[in-house]
Amino acid sequence: MGRLVPAVTRALDILELFLDGDGTLSAPEITRRLGLPRTTVHELVTTLAARSYLVHVPDQPGRYRLGVRPYQLGSRYAEQLDLAAEGRQVARSVAETCDETVHVAILEGTDVIYIAKVDSTHAVRMVSAAGRKLPAHCTSVGKMLLASLPEDELTARFPEDRPLVAMTDNSITSPAELHRHLAAVRERGVAVERQESNPDVSCVAAPVRDSAGKVVAALSISVPTIRWSEERQTELEELAAKGAGELSARLGHRRGRGV
Repeated sequence: MGRLVPAVTRALDILELFLDGDGTLSAPEITRRLGLPRTTVHELVTTLAARSYLVHVPDQPGRYRLGVRPYQLGSRYAEQLDLAAEGRQVARSVAETCDETVHVAILEGTDVIYIAKVDSTHAVRMVSAAGRKLPAHCTSVGKMLLASLPEDELTARFPEDRPLVAMTDNSITSPAELHRHLAAVRERGVAVERQESNPDVSCVAAPVRDSAGKVVAALSISVPTIRWSEERQTELEELAAKGAGELSARLGHRRGRGV
């Protein structure tokens, strides 16, 4: 276990004081309650205020309250917590309908992280786990999430002179090819992966949007090659889109906001 950093611990102790009482404190009150040197408290409060973790209380000189940054962090935590919980419920419903493995994933850099998974009951099924990370360009969920990014962001994440990692012989390895592929994903509104992350599995995915219409996740259905067909693909695309739509609605998305 790593060593705790005293300055960080003290800063967090200060922030946690604001959870009690009326939510406002002065530097002398913080000094008294934590038993810290006055100079240390002054430096920490000044730093926290500079980073918007604390702000001055209007018309109350010398008093502080929590700033916008803790609210933003808390909102992000709640958003992801709700997404994972709601994602599991919707994934379970979709899996019960098609009896295939269903995932919900989010984008992190150039990778996707699976935050929810419900298995198929078939003996032959995709083997994976929630929390697993994979290259986004090799997966249907990843392609769906990448397709939601502006072109300049895509170029920043996938420079044209840097080949992409291949997980199978079918993986996209050219940034230029990836850009073309994602343009088609945007056009269709669903993403398809044919044995690009696993030589025995194909997948379809649809976008999950939040209350503002932003794509925050993707829902996919994964099928072993032995159960894959063009007809099955069409059925699963419709089911993935329906499931993603339901999850989006649970997150507050209303049709008409975003795509």
